[in-house]
Amino acid sequence: MPESQQLQIDVPDEVEVGLPADFASLWHTPATFVIDFVALKHPPQPAVDEVTGEAHPLVSGRVVTRVRIPPEQVFELAKALTTQLDAWERETGRRADGSATGSSPS
Repeated sequence: MPESQQLQIDVPDEVEVGLPADFASLWHTPATFVIDFVALKHPPQPAVDEVTGEAHPLVSGRVVTRVRIPPEQVFELAKALTTQLDAWERETGRRADGSATGSSPS
């Protein structure tokens, strides 16, 4: 059985405030998982597909930070996200989809 560990983590002043991101993109290689946090450059713009002629919105974004983690840590990250989301729902009375907790979906 491994010994318990205690982590002491320092957040540098220049990253303490954080960066705003509108969404995250997740992808992997055989050795690592990558999370790209993306900020939108501007609201979606109308665009037309040159091949099909079909109109669609074009969303332009920029990766504001990229995080690489080993596959073993993805499970810990998923558990931590679930724990924090559950706590947030209890504290705010809301769900991530915007509905109130305890309300049934329409």
